[in-house]
Amino acid sequence: MKKHIFLSVLASVSLLAGNIEFENAPTNPIHKLPSTKNEIFSFNSILKSSMSAVVNISTSTIVPIQNSQNRLFNDPFFQEFFNNYGQQRPQTPSQKKQEHSLGSGVIVSKDGYIVTNYHVVEGADEIIITMDGSDKEYIAKLIGTDKGSDLAVIKIEAKNLKPITFSHAKDIKLGDIVFAIGNPFGVGQTVTQGIVSALHKDHVGINQYENFIQTDASINPGNSGGALIDSRGALIGINSAILSQSGGNHGIGFSIPIDMVRNVVKKLIEDGKVSRGFIGVNISKVTEELQGLYSHKNGAIITDVQYNSPASQAKLQRGDLIYAVNGKTIKDPSELQLTITAFSPKENISLSIERDGKNFDKKLILMGKDSQEKIISKNHATLEGLYLSELTPQIRQQYRVPSNMEGVLIEDIVAQSQAQLNGFRPKDIIIQIENSNISTISDLKTAFKKYQNQSKRIYIHRSGYIILLVTK
Repeated sequence: MKKHIFLSVLASVSLLAGNIEFENAPTNPIHKLPSTKNEIFSFNSILKSSMSAVVNISTSTIVPIQNSQNRLFNDPFFQEFFNNYGQQRPQTPSQKKQEHSLGSGVIVSKDGYIVTNYHVVEGADEIIITMDGSDKEYIAKLIGTDKGSDLAVIKIEAKNLKPITFSHAKDIKLGDIVFAIGNPFGVGQTVTQGIVSALHKDHVGINQYENFIQTDASINPGNSGGALIDSRGALIGINSAILSQSGGNHGIGFSIPIDMVRNVVKKLIEDGKVSRGFIGVNISKVTEELQGLYSHKNGAIITDVQYNSPASQAKLQRGDLIYAVNGKTIKDPSELQLTITAFSPKENISLSIERDGKNFDKKLILMGKDSQEKIISKNHATLEGLYLSELTPQIRQQYRVPSNMEGVLIEDIVAQSQAQLNGFRPKDIIIQIENSNISTISDLKTAFKKYQNQSKRIYIHRSGYIILLVTK
């Protein structure tokens, strides 16, 4: 039996930064129906090339026996597409066992960089790669992970590999024939066919930055991290998840789109992490009721501006409609978030704004997510360490807040603050303070001021129940 050396995930992230040049497919491909000639319509030659760039991933993780069952099943969603086999070594005196899991990955460079899903390699102590049609095993090193997009990059020591070619998001059309390549259920490399069922799918609840390609190509446990390719064999997405009640395929699969993959992979290889730009605003969509107030019918309306953020320094205001970034039209809040987070901190951008019937551009310098977490606004400090948002339609949908409920959402809490000590939790909704009903942050500020320097009863809605907290 071949002996492998275990590689700590923590040790592997100290690798020197690299660089990468992707193999890009030609742009503006022709979309057409099959030929009517007397011939067999086959993708055999295309698939052979692409399949050689898709690898099988086997991970092993050492976990305490008493906690292993919780680790395997603490997230029902990931059970559906992340195949944990739970193979067990003989118990040791330390009462630990080794769990094995399978997934897929895609070669993106000649010298061994491979992209896969974050959840495929999460917490792994050892990552083993095998190529299609070969029994040779490679020990992979973890280069970097990005939980927000569910992507990770690993690397094997190999040369002259054949990387997959990258398509472009603009070349992906609804109805395009696509193929999913991966290692479902550990049976070996498999190809399934479908079409692009939908584009730009968000609010699915899979990860933080959602802009999925939906497909009916059969994707099953073990396919995670594999390739979704077009009929040219070019990569259009990394298969990430399925929507299923049984764990089997029901024709609703989600892939991370190629432009996001390209951006995240490049950052992970060059920097070992993904730093995203942020401007510091809460936003809402242009609803039918609001369309009459703006000449632009699409974009994102600012509902709040964080203190000392790039948006604050650029003097953006509540009610401003952002309808373009660097000249690119923005259709809704989700697209604005994806566009901004694709930039790096300290980059200069230009926002096209509509305010009170006038259009103008605002230039600002982006901060990073780590900078965002350090920003505590004057309002937040007054409100005892609470990060707050008003219940915009987007917030209501995201947190499933009933339409008849009024209040203010606690998005986050300053660590070790008085609010945390008093029992407040993220996602709580403050609905009343003493006898004052709360609908807006302004209501909240007024109530805090009214009852300052005295104990006050604060009513919150938490997971369907009304909770009473008391604070000074």
